[in-house]
Amino acid sequence: MISDFLSVTYPWVKAIHIMAVISWMAGLFYLPRLFVYHAERVVTGSETDGLFQVMEMKLLRFIMNNAMIAAWIAGLIMALTPGVIDWSTVWPYAKGLAVIGMTWFHMWLAARRKDFERGENMLEGRRYRLMNEVPTVLMLIIVVSVVVKPF
Repeated sequence: MISDFLSVTYPWVKAIHIMAVISWMAGLFYLPRLFVYHAERVVTGSETDGLFQVMEMKLLRFIMNNAMIAAWIAGLIMALTPGVIDWSTVWPYAKGLAVIGMTWFHMWLAARRKDFERGENMLEGRRYRLMNEVPTVLMLIIVVSVVVKPF
């Protein structure tokens, strides 16, 4: 039965989820930091501009996107595993909203990368520094929701 399969594979799915989230979070912390330096210290069209664009693109495309997809798939599988989540409590919904927020932030970063690619970045390094706090706040909500289950 599918529920038996989900229960048996749960530890493996959870391990994959944790690894994917770690990789995704690393990118969500690092890409805005790259944008800070790109916005503050790089001349558009320069060789360094091209180097930053390659680093940003590879981080997003090859690490962050794949990690986000794996985190979502493993997370959804865990959520579908019978007996894992008490859906009558608030914490799974708080976590879900925070994960949606994290995904929005990922897409916002992808759009900003395209701005740099087109030579149309309009944001200053300070704005990227401030936005770099978004994944930290969302991570706190997610971890407290899942581990402490305060509501």
